[in-house]
Amino acid sequence: MEDFIKTLIYIHAFFGGLGLIAGVISILVRKGGKVHKLWGKIFSVGMITSSLLSLIVASFPGHENMFLFLIGIFTIYMVLAGNRALTLKVSIKSKADALDKSISYIMFAIAVLMMIFGTICLLKDNNLWTLYFFFGSIGLLMTYRDFKAFKEFATNNKVAIVSHVGRMVGAFITSVTAFIVAGLSISNLVVWLLPTLLGIPYIIFWTRKMKTVKI
Repeated sequence: MEDFIKTLIYIHAFFGGLGLIAGVISILVRKGGKVHKLWGKIFSVGMITSSLLSLIVASFPGHENMFLFLIGIFTIYMVLAGNRALTLKVSIKSKADALDKSISYIMFAIAVLMMIFGTICLLKDNNLWTLYFFFGSIGLLMTYRDFKAFKEFATNNKVAIVSHVGRMVGAFITSVTAFIVAGLSISNLVVWLLPTLLGIPYIIFWTRKMKTVKI
């Protein structure tokens, strides 16, 4: 069994590393170009594969890792939501479809559960409450913005690209956080928050830029 888990970890690390490299390239090249789209697809495949494997590994007895599990959930959600955001255009559809809503509803439900678990941990003086509240709050905020985008995209043609940038950069931030915590074995509150705090200005910059660009 340990050999099997070790194999999963190696595969997880490979796809995670591939995703990180692809993410960096996607950020550096011209947005919307062929190179950006190609490496964006590689990033998506790498992150989803790596995250799915992390959910499996983090659930095995003796390998339980709540941080890695939560990071995996968020990465999968943001990659899926980020790619689906590009379909929020009146030229493609008039309203958000069942898949769009399902992704956000599932993440919303998970975020609510995180807040509940966080409250329970806090009452029991368990330090995991910080993780649950941190990720739960982000989940609630992002799904709120998802539902807002579903209502606005029909009258605002920039909703798709703004939502795409926010979700995909968010996925990259969580993958960097996972690499630092799991890959480099550095784990504390500062490490959990720093990639997010550094990534937020980038998201704000591109969000504002996209809002001023004529589409």
